[in-house]
Amino acid sequence: MARFAYYGLLALQHRGQETCGAATWDKQLHRFSAPGLVDQVFTESVLEKLPGWVACGAVTAVPEKEVGLIQPVSARTGVRLVLCTNGRVFNYRELAQKYDVPAWSDAQVLAEVLSRKLQQSDPLEAVGELHEEVVGTFSFVAITERGELIAARDPTGLKPLVIGSFGFDYGVIASESCAMDVIGADFKHDIEPGEAYLFTPYSIERKRFAEPNPRYCAFEYVYMARPDSIINGISVYEVRMRIGEKLAEEAAVEGADVVVGVPETAIPFAMAYANRTSTPIHMGFVRTGRRIRSAIKPTQFERLVGVQLKLNPIRRAVAGKKIVIIDDSVVRGTTTKNTVNMLRNRLGVKEVHVRIGSPRLIAPCPFGVEVPARDELIAAHLTDEEVAAVTGADTFCWLSIEGLVEAIGTPREHLCLGCFTGQHIEVAQRGMEFLKELKEAVAG
Repeated sequence: MARFAYYGLLALQHRGQETCGAATWDKQLHRFSAPGLVDQVFTESVLEKLPGWVACGAVTAVPEKEVGLIQPVSARTGVRLVLCTNGRVFNYRELAQKYDVPAWSDAQVLAEVLSRKLQQSDPLEAVGELHEEVVGTFSFVAITERGELIAARDPTGLKPLVIGSFGFDYGVIASESCAMDVIGADFKHDIEPGEAYLFTPYSIERKRFAEPNPRYCAFEYVYMARPDSIINGISVYEVRMRIGEKLAEEAAVEGADVVVGVPETAIPFAMAYANRTSTPIHMGFVRTGRRIRSAIKPTQFERLVGVQLKLNPIRRAVAGKKIVIIDDSVVRGTTTKNTVNMLRNRLGVKEVHVRIGSPRLIAPCPFGVEVPARDELIAAHLTDEEVAAVTGADTFCWLSIEGLVEAIGTPREHLCLGCFTGQHIEVAQRGMEFLKELKEAVAG
């Protein structure tokens, strides 16, 4: 199963490029994790040391200095287990104090609390008890020393989690359906918000541990997920095509010679925009080296290097033309400015009009998406005209929030749009209040 986990993680590499790890079970637990990309960390010799017929693994966008804190994390205080999670536990320090475990990370504390619950309750009841104590959001997969695999998604469903099968046998869990395609499994459906699954060698159980209160992450459809994935029953590719059509309706550029999409997320946006405006679409950039998601790199230097690797322009496609650049999002604006300057100064592009397939990013994400502080977000402080002036573009427009909601096709009340509106869902507000109280208590 280690090889299945390896290929599944390769398919999910876009969700995090800082660390990765996997664990297996064959009467006992085996675990390996390290900083780096999946194909760098999991050599043949590493895979051979992970025997077993149950496996889980994770990639993360957070650089961890301590190898022991890289997911999957281990819990040893109750029922031994390994756990991979996606989300944020705001009150993990309080939980660590309550259960007398180290407050190393929210993933580690989540694992330790679950392991304690499993000493007293059956696995599905333990998930419900865990949910009652956690302030935050989570999707997780855990393997116990007894060979059980537990998967759960909190009632908001903020973090995606899907289930698939090999033939009639369910038992494949992933953040996105694309991981199942890669390993030859059949995608079945989403794990519903507030739902948990338990897999043993002999049975599968499913239980709703809390009433669903969907608040699906809109940024998944704009940037995080792969276009070949299905999330919350919706094709990411189809959403991105509708986003391009909405951009054309809201901010078409008259008389443009060519449309260029920034690889790779914005390519569907650009295709749909070009089709709707009857403008030729060209391949304007070529990626050099491996795929690097520069928006989630941790330092400014790495982001700039990532952009230079990612965006090498094709001179013949754009030189001397009036072009429309379609991108998925703008965070600080630095990379967009570099791209526009490169097109103008090195390639002699006549006009550059930038269109963004998401609303303005004006607030950081409290749930683990690597959006920087508000002070660093260019859209939080400048008008369209000012952003155009700063980046060197002739015009600069974002997709409206209404346009994004329509493109996703989910009622607005069931979406988390906090990074675009600054108004985060209730659990985030409670979490931030809790963190403020904790900080004041520590200061006192």
